[in-house]
Amino acid sequence: MRLSSRKVQHGSKIELSMASMIDVVFLLLIFFMTTMSFVKTERALNPGIRIEEKTTQTVTRDLEPAIVVVDRGTSGRFVYRLGTNEFDSHEQLTAVLAQFENKVDGAFVRVSDDAPFAMAAAAVQACKSAGFPGVSYVPLESSP
Repeated sequence: MRLSSRKVQHGSKIELSMASMIDVVFLLLIFFMTTMSFVKTERALNPGIRIEEKTTQTVTRDLEPAIVVVDRGTSGRFVYRLGTNEFDSHEQLTAVLAQFENKVDGAFVRVSDDAPFAMAAAAVQACKSAGFPGVSYVPLESSP
């Protein structure tokens, strides 16, 4: 029982239409051209961290980074505290921070939850004005 009416011819060549093949090739070419990224490879990018082989600042690496605390002072009002010293104005704080030798490690500003925002911002700006390359904001944990 035959289901098709065609007769199988042996030895005949099969011809394919190349017009649709060319369309597919051009569509693939356009797809790959538009999705290709033109960014530099990772090895061609400049690293953000530089390693210096010869350093003369071995002594400054032993110093601790600057930690500025904005909290209530002994008088009950908010002050800038650097170590055991308390400062009322950000100008005084900037002058003291400018004398630090270890500015490479950056500075940390710890602020109490109930401290005014202006004092926190002034402490961060004082660190930046003193020449610290990085300033990190760290909130003080309030005690229950």
